[in-house]
Amino acid sequence: MPGLALGYALLIVYASLYPLSGWRDSGVPLFDFLSGGWPRYFTGFDLFINVLGYVPLGMLSYAALQSRPAAMSVRVTWFIACVFGLLLATSLETLQNFLPSRIPSNIDVSCNALGALLGASLARWLQPRLLDVGYLGHSRQRLFTPQADAGLVLLALWLLTQLEPNTLLFGTGDVRRLIELPAAQAFSASGFRAIETTVVGTATLAVGLLAAQLPRQPRFSFLALTLAMGLLVKTVSLALITQPSLALAWATEGSVIGLSIGIALLWLARRLVPTAQSALAAVSLLIATVMVNLAPDNPYLDQMQQVWNPGQFLNFHGLTQFAASLWPFLALPWLMMYRKGDAND
Repeated sequence: MPGLALGYALLIVYASLYPLSGWRDSGVPLFDFLSGGWPRYFTGFDLFINVLGYVPLGMLSYAALQSRPAAMSVRVTWFIACVFGLLLATSLETLQNFLPSRIPSNIDVSCNALGALLGASLARWLQPRLLDVGYLGHSRQRLFTPQADAGLVLLALWLLTQLEPNTLLFGTGDVRRLIELPAAQAFSASGFRAIETTVVGTATLAVGLLAAQLPRQPRFSFLALTLAMGLLVKTVSLALITQPSLALAWATEGSVIGLSIGIALLWLARRLVPTAQSALAAVSLLIATVMVNLAPDNPYLDQMQQVWNPGQFLNFHGLTQFAASLWPFLALPWLMMYRKGDAND
């Protein structure tokens, strides 16, 4: 749990300082933003995202402190988790003074601190009622293997990656865009469709087989639910971030064919032993990641960005983009190390 809290904190650092370029001293006093007035331009979505982004940090920080062998009292743990969220938000907003594309704001600090407080309070309330001996705790023990927690976190992080509007359906691991490398090849409709089909098909197979490792008993319904939630998140994010008419922009010919192939392969692979499923998932994820980085720039996706202004919620965009780029490199080690048979012993 401490590792998860640290990992999420690093995601927030990246998102808050994205795009990590153009550092310079503006000459403005570092802490003037704390006494500034209400910002001239803001949206309810900005406020909501700034609160929501720190809720998991508060929850994970509280859980990490409670998981220590010599755990502190509940009240002290809650207080430290809240203060940590406030200090992190204030530090990152202060550093934004040195980034020309960022504007530090006391409203952002307040929303972030509120999110950490809500997350820590929620974790404090949930732990004794649901997670330890309550319904969720019992359901978790009944349905999933004892060592499945990291896998469930990976699936939750994968759902977060589907909020990134500029990626292929289920496509992750785009390192080329993260470090701003040029496309490896020119765009052609047929070539891009073939790459898109391969990416969606192999990614569907990889995510489905990763999900297959988590339940105690084989449950194809859990695989199907995971993929359906991914499609739902992608659809809703496109509708909210771009415009409602583009909600199903992911449903291209290549994506639909790839999704169909991936689900068919999942149905065939569901009878494989867990070790073979993990190996197949790892190979599929490697193929999907390589193909994502070989995909040419798609003018249609570039055109979509014209109706989407990431500057309005740059923290959110930086977080989802970084998570999408990083996800395969977190999932691959887990697939290689996790053994379902061992977890059931």
